[in-house]
Amino acid sequence: MDIFLLILAGICMLIGIIGCIVPGLPGAPIAYVGLWIAQASDRIDFSWQMLLIWGLVVVLVTVLDYVVPAWGTKRFGGTRWGVWGSTIGVFVGLFFGAAGVIVGPLAGAILGELLGGKEVAQALRAGWGSFIGLLCGTILKLICCGLMTVQLIQAIW
Repeated sequence: MDIFLLILAGICMLIGIIGCIVPGLPGAPIAYVGLWIAQASDRIDFSWQMLLIWGLVVVLVTVLDYVVPAWGTKRFGGTRWGVWGSTIGVFVGLFFGAAGVIVGPLAGAILGELLGGKEVAQALRAGWGSFIGLLCGTILKLICCGLMTVQLIQAIW
């Protein structure tokens, strides 16, 4: 039974890493479930503090994934119009697959800035900031899932 649980935990880690890039798969939460599945085996004994800390990290990374594109918009000179457009674009983009997740915040920030009366160049700069924010969020998720995977592999060996 332990081998089955550890294989299942490994599959969760793999799906979690894939989910950091593929929309619709909550990567970090799936990888976190993998830690709990491994914990259910007799071979792995993670501390409750470690599991609690990883749970908090997963919640933080998941929230940041939705917030960072708006932060990028603001950081690149976007106004509240662009920030709102980017935020709405994140959620609307979820319904359009991988392309929507990438294009949604970008297009939302640009459209928001244009609706707010900004020049095209300023709107494009804010959209670029949203895209950079999206990349930063993806990198954070990948780091989180990668470290959880390393922790699981270390516990197995």
